[in-house]
Amino acid sequence: MTISVKGKYGIKAMLDLAMYSYGEKVTVKSIAERQNIPEKFLEQLLSTLRKAGLVKSIRGPLGGYSLSKQPENITVGDVLRALEGDLAPVKCIGQNKGKNKCKRSESCITKYIWMKIKDGVNEVIDSITLKDLIDAYEAYEKDIMDGYIYYI
Repeated sequence: MTISVKGKYGIKAMLDLAMYSYGEKVTVKSIAERQNIPEKFLEQLLSTLRKAGLVKSIRGPLGGYSLSKQPENITVGDVLRALEGDLAPVKCIGQNKGKNKCKRSESCITKYIWMKIKDGVNEVIDSITLKDLIDAYEAYEKDIMDGYIYYI
């Protein structure tokens, strides 16, 4: 299983929204500039995230995007599943099991490995919220800034 650029940029965009949309709408252009994401690609990602119910949008000159829920109620797993689909490491244990049914599925000893990997990945990504990412970012910034002395 590999997280594509879509998933990586989606997480960055959602984190940006979580940090900058306090009661305000954030424009695609501003997210794209801050996160170094191509605008057209970002629009596609945000459209998918809107359809998944993770972001809200308002059109027009004063429009933009905001989170549809509080950052503590959106997990990395929510975002990745919306953009990447099923995160199973192999098709035979994914959501579309019947479609990709292996002839040896019932007696496959390696299936145990793939299920453990899938469960582990899901446990991790479902335990990290956008709020957790904001907190980690702010702690990182504080650590960096503590090393500087400002002179006026």
